[in-house]
Amino acid sequence: MLVSGIEILNKAHKEGYGVGAFNFVNFEMLNAIFMAANEAKSPIIVQASEGAIKYMGIDMAVGLVKILSSRYPHIPVALHLDHGTSFESCKKAVDAGFTSVMIDASHHPFKENLEMTKEVVAYAHSKGVSVEAELGRLMGIEDNISVDEKDAVLINPDEAEEFVKATQVDYLAPAIGTSHGAFKFKGEPKLDFERLQEVKARTNIPLVLHGASAIPDYVREAFLATGGDLKGSKGVPFAFLQEAVKGGINKVNIDTDLRIAFIAEVRSVANSDNTQFDLRKFFTPAMEFVTKLMVERMGVLGSAGKI
Repeated sequence: MLVSGIEILNKAHKEGYGVGAFNFVNFEMLNAIFMAANEAKSPIIVQASEGAIKYMGIDMAVGLVKILSSRYPHIPVALHLDHGTSFESCKKAVDAGFTSVMIDASHHPFKENLEMTKEVVAYAHSKGVSVEAELGRLMGIEDNISVDEKDAVLINPDEAEEFVKATQVDYLAPAIGTSHGAFKFKGEPKLDFERLQEVKARTNIPLVLHGASAIPDYVREAFLATGGDLKGSKGVPFAFLQEAVKGGINKVNIDTDLRIAFIAEVRSVANSDNTQFDLRKFFTPAMEFVTKLMVERMGVLGSAGKI
């Protein structure tokens, strides 16, 4: 059941839970997302970045989601463009069949971000498509977006209120201290929950947490045991994710966890049998491991049992 992003997130906003927004780059990852949603009875948002679209082709990304949505018609699912960098990129996604898009102009000055977002909102809303924007800047790397730590700025609640009123954006990603990728924190994790709560009160719309992979111990250990190196990476603890949801987060972006878990299982097969070359023998356990991770995350965020 392919629906708009706001249809899924308005329910989460009203009932106070978070919905996982899971990135995919191939059939196996997308299939695992749907299997997890089916097991957990959870709505889902599936995300393709500009890099994933370049890799798969936008027609393939949309086609795969439509086919899997038809296999699981009881699961509400939105197809979201993650970190669209221009009006043209967002328009292309809308025209191709995406039901939600993000315009990420957060690296521009506030007024320019606002104007770019207004332009995307006007077009997307005319087609029944929801829009996400971002205020503040996150550290780390997301495909072609790189932000140095020195340039990272947390969201300003006054600007958030002005931005939402002026743009009519459907949901907003506030920078509150997370970062993209596996290497999130130099010391102990710190998120500005007070700032988050103020932004929620001032905007009263669904909010989005970027850089929300947790890298649970069992995923880290599986990756390290097969020869991987995470260089002391730290994810966002489950307790922090739950506190963020309490503070008003309704969409929680998850990508790095999925990649680490998937590759850990592929390596495990490769290490255990160096004569193996049947791709299904590699990808089936990888899908199962990723499915387990996502079912757990749906429970943490509170979306399990919501369909």
